[in-house]
Amino acid sequence: MELLRSDDCVRLSFLEALLAGAGIEALVLDRNMNAIWGAAIPSRLMVEDEDFARARRLLIEAGEIAEERGR
Repeated sequence: MELLRSDDCVRLSFLEALLAGAGIEALVLDRNMNAIWGAAIPSRLMVEDEDFARARRLLIEAGEIAEERGR
């Protein structure tokens, strides 16, 4: 499942490391597309479906994504 999209390769590397430290395997899709197309095609940070809730909570606690109301 997709956690977030970003064209910031440094941020994506940090988030991959943060997730890996928690034992969550992440994959960045379209990592180099923004080098060719700019922000038109941002990279996508993906995790397995069963890791999504834990990964999302970790990124919220790290201040990397906002918690949506009603969740």
